Amino acid sequence: MSFTGFGEYAVEFYDGLEADNSKAYWTDQRAVYEADVRAPMQALLTALEPEFGAGKIFRPYRDVRFSTDKTPYKTHCGATAGPFYVQVGADGLMAAGGYYQMASDQVARFRTAVDDDRRGTDLQKRLAAVEDEVVIRGEMLKTRPRGVDPEHPRIDLLRHKSLYGARIWPPDDTLHEAGALDRVVATWRALTPLSEWLADHVGPSEQPRR
Repeated sequence: MSFTGFGEYAVEFYDGLEADNSKAYWTDQRAVYEADVRAPMQALLTALEPEFGAGKIFRPYRDVRFSTDKTPYKTHCGATAGPFYVQVGADGLMAAGGYYQMASDQVARFRTAVDDDRRGTDLQKRLAAVEDEVVIRGEMLKTRPRGVDPEHPRIDLLRHKSLYGARIWPPDDTLHEAGALDRVVATWRALTPLSEWLADHVGPSEQPRR
């Protein structure tokens, strides 16, 4: 199956799920999810695989074990391919790349690299090169990390506990056309230098999984 866009009722499906996040709604609308959301997302990942590697679609069910919000279903469909992410929902299409979350050992390596003049300046240049294409996001400390000079030239980057870039397109005709693939490809390509920097200087967590 080639990617020709998300289905006609993809946005409507998630609009309805936000209004009625129940098993009854999900069961009644399951065929719409499969045809207009999941199948196109799988086709999109297949089209992206030659350049970005194999992708994986996240389960539509929320993990509510430790959450006060007990609604059972996610109000978007997300998928990853390595450090890259794509999502479709009521808000439209999002493409992103980088490290959405970092464990404590990753944060330590990240700050060490940012503190280094050569590596930190390199990251600044890579981020500046894409600032017109994506929004740079990530969890940040409210103040500087302990022991860091408040006049550090990269103080804002040192406050980050995660770092990624993202672009969002509200629902439009292109969402339902093959052009949605071009949007994801362009964004992921733009964020490849950031992802490569993170892979080179931070890498995966070495902490045991809980």
